[in-house]
Amino acid sequence: MSKLVTIYGGSGFVGRYIARRMAKAGWRVRVAVRRPNEAMHVKPYGAVGQVEPVFCNIRDDASVRAVLAGADAVINCVGTFDRKGRNSFQAIQNEGATRIARIAAEEGVDHLVQISAIGADINAESAYARSKAQGEAGVIEHFPRAVILRPSVIFGPEDKFFNRFAGMTRFGPMLPVVGADTRFQPVYVDDVAKAAVMGATGEAKPGIYELGGPEVASFRKLMQQMLSVIRRRRLIVNIPFGIASGMAWVMELIQTASLGIVPAQITKDQVKSLRSDNVVGDGASGFADLGISPVAVESVLPDYLWRFRPAGQYEAIKESAKNLRAH
Repeated sequence: MSKLVTIYGGSGFVGRYIARRMAKAGWRVRVAVRRPNEAMHVKPYGAVGQVEPVFCNIRDDASVRAVLAGADAVINCVGTFDRKGRNSFQAIQNEGATRIARIAAEEGVDHLVQISAIGADINAESAYARSKAQGEAGVIEHFPRAVILRPSVIFGPEDKFFNRFAGMTRFGPMLPVVGADTRFQPVYVDDVAKAAVMGATGEAKPGIYELGGPEVASFRKLMQQMLSVIRRRRLIVNIPFGIASGMAWVMELIQTASLGIVPAQITKDQVKSLRSDNVVGDGASGFADLGISPVAVESVLPDYLWRFRPAGQYEAIKESAKNLRAH
């Protein structure tokens, strides 16, 4: 019988790419999610019955154990941007990750992969980064041979980075950003999936891998690249951290007062995160150690950001027509 992998959060942005690759490699894939009915898009990744969404609440031992039963490998992709509530940083990224590792060890799972993030640091100013580091520590405590992946900002068709800012360009001549000089090392989502599969199949040695693409660029430069792709001119306005913190405080207050109906566009914790560069550290293991050549941003952005161009899919035709008239 084919081997079985349980992917917690396997229908999300990163998880779906991992699920597709695991299915293509011949594995049975159990996609553990809170809402299985909203994860049906993963079923066509394999043959009939090969990829199955199942219910799981990673805040509960019995639920985690039930979907892990019989698995040869486990991959945890679950993350959150909620600082408070039942699905907070601590509940999901620390306690949830630790719970999965502990039960995986108890159940005799062969391989475990934890998706973390560059910047994970127990002493970080950001609560998000601290919770990621605490989760890593819990994973290593219970499953020392785990593979931990720390990607920089991840891009791809379903991302909430380039898509979000490209969407903002539709509403005015300015594009506000916080931390315009902060550096990132964007990594393609399918490259992260390749690394995760290597960890799940035992091809990658246990340890921590920091994953960044081939280019390090400032927030401002990445926005300029995005604007070039969508054929729009916008003034990139840097919002100082002090002002951004005040704005975030007001937005969070409105979110709380509205009982979450009006989400905060940026939080105080995100402002803290943006004060630090999000790049691979010197001497860190990474793609080179896995034998993976990461894909560059410019080779992928046009494939999915074309819909934000003034004429959408017809923009290229309009540009060709202008050239014909010029001649």
